[in-house]
Amino acid sequence: MQGLYLILTNPVTGYERCAEAAVACGVRWLQLRMKRAPRDEIIAVGHTLRAITRGTATRLVINDDVGIAREVDADGVHLGQGDMPLDEARRLWPAAGKVFGLSTHSREQAARAVAYAPDYIGVGPVFATPTKAIPDPVLGLEEAGAIIRASPVPTVAIGGIGPENLADVRRHGATAFAVVRAVNQAADPEAAIRSLQAVWQAAGVIQPPPSTSSPS
Repeated sequence: MQGLYLILTNPVTGYERCAEAAVACGVRWLQLRMKRAPRDEIIAVGHTLRAITRGTATRLVINDDVGIAREVDADGVHLGQGDMPLDEARRLWPAAGKVFGLSTHSREQAARAVAYAPDYIGVGPVFATPTKAIPDPVLGLEEAGAIIRASPVPTVAIGGIGPENLADVRRHGATAFAVVRAVNQAADPEAAIRSLQAVWQAAGVIQPPPSTSSPS
């Protein structure tokens, strides 16, 4: 799990254009998240994104609903703490090569998640974010970084991440990062993606965060 993990939710330029931008920029992970949309609408958009991403390096993940992920032949599904248990999702969708991700919001949740062997875990929110109606407590850079560095499974840092703080996120150990607003609210999604990729690349080799302990 490396680099940008793009979550599409109500993009101002439309789902199709954002997905095309993701493919053009070589984004490896594209998640469709339509929390309050009718099921038929999510399936229709999912099929559109599947057609755009099929045969490319961009892998399509559906948020929350393993049935929709299976219906559109996505590459994976991402589950929240309040969604179907991961082992049940795997039982319902046993197709080979599918990816199962799980959100975590604390050290305890991250530790419990490992027992279910997810393909990756989301760690956050790193910063405050308005994208959830009932937001989870903010972890902050230090705590999120500690969870990420300790995780035996791949991780994706998420929550309030944008070009202004992305270098700090990488410096605290992140190898992959999720964004919502930085691309969904952009008038030019391809330019926004390339800007994020440039910041991530410029951060260079990951350095450990500064020590907060007093010198001996």
